[in-house]
Parts: sequence; C-alpha cells; structure tokens
Amino acid sequence: MPDEIHLHTLTSDVDADAVTVSLDSVLELLEPEDEFEIVLNTVCRRIVSTFQGAAMAGVTVLRATGPVTAAATSDDVAALEELQYRFGEGPALDAMRSREPVRADRAAAYDRWPAYAASSEPAGVHSYLSVPLPGPEQPAALNLYGLLPHAFHRMDESVLELYVEAASVAVRNARRYGEARNLIEQLRIALRSRSVIDQAKGIVMALRGLDAETAFDVLVTRSQRENVKLRVVAERVVAAVSARTTVHNGL
Repeated sequence: MPDEIHLHTLTSDVDADAVTVSLDSVLELLEPEDEFEIVLNTVCRRIVSTFQGAAMAGVTVLRATGPVTAAATSDDVAALEELQYRFGEGPALDAMRSREPVRADRAAAYDRWPAYAASSEPAGVHSYLSVPLPGPEQPAALNLYGLLPHAFHRMDESVLELYVEAASVAVRNARRYGEARNLIEQLRIALRSRSVIDQAKGIVMALRGLDAETAFDVLVTRSQRENVKLRVVAERVVAAVSARTTVHNGL
C-alpha cells in the first residue's frame, strides 16, 4: 500500500482544515461547470438561427458512463438523442465513432439506423447532419436536425467548422474542469485518511509507549496482516478507543 505509506511521509505540521479551504478556493478559480452548458447551448442556438435548414441542434458527449446530451435547443432534441443512445445507433453516435461528418435524409436513416429511424419518425425530422468535435480526448458530436427533406448539403459541413471549434473548446475546458475536481476530491480523501491515521498512530503511541515511527509500523503490519487498507485499520483503532471511552464515561 505505497500510496498510504507515502501519506505518512507528509510533513506533520500541515493544517488539514487550511488545506481544505485552499482547495475550495482553487475550485472557485476554475471555470464554473455550468459555463460548459451555457457555451454549448449558445452554440446550438446560433446554429439554428444561422442555418436555414436546421430546426434543432444538440451536442452529444461520450462519457465513461455512456453518451449524454450536453446541450440541446429543445426537449425534442434530447428525446431524439436519447433514442439513439437506447438503440445504439444514429447520426450522433456514427459521427463520434467514425470521426467523420454524417449527413443523411429520412430514407438513408431507415437504411442505416432502422430502429432509431422508426422510433424517431413522429418528431418529423427529415434531415440529419452530425459533425464530430476535434480533439483526441472526449468524443463528442454537434448534431443538426432538419424538418425539410435534403436540408443539409456538403457546404454546410464546411461552414460549421467555426461552430464546431467553439463547441470543442467548451468540451475540452469542461473535461479539464472535471479532472481538476476529481484531483481535488482525491486530495480531500487523502487529507481525511491522513487525519485518522495520525489519530490511530497517537493512540498506539500512548497505549504501547512507542515512538511515532514504530507506532506507524504497527498499523502497517496490521494492515498487511488483515489485508485491508491502512485507513480502515486506523478507523477501527479510533472507533475501538472511542467506544471504550464512551462506556467508561457511562454515556
């Protein structure tokens, strides 16, 4: 358990509460999470107002848990894209998988995505254009839906480049924000672990008359013997002493 043993090597005079406050202040400096959705929703609205053939637009992002709609100009878009996720087929998913633009009319949709096309027909969509967002990180696609046949042409793909770039920047920033939040949460967990380990170490020192290093070794040995994390051993030691104290005090 080298990660937890490394935790012990941190200087003992670090104030965990002060560090937690510092971590919170770092989060405040980062771009707010809702900024991600604001940017993408703005991009989608601009596309609909600019492209005559686009009645609706949305952005699909592939996350660890699966594809999600990160932005949409209406609930109809979210419903259309949810059908794609349910059936595992559709223009947005194809664009993310192939990293190529996907353009189709209703007839082509029935050929390529029969289950999705049949289920989405009540929405009245006749034309689809999905363009992958550039970047090697999180796969994503910008999706346009038209209510008229043959609403999108090859030229539209080129004109979309500026919008695609704007959307991709928002996705990249959101990914970095998410990574930063995860890192900060890991640091918080490490601080909590270190705090309880220090408490348990102090208890062992007091009960057995050991120095700090030897007391820590006792905890590590027990952790290895019981095949549990050092933090868990420390929590058990602290809980056991707390229980004894409560009984002794008649509480």
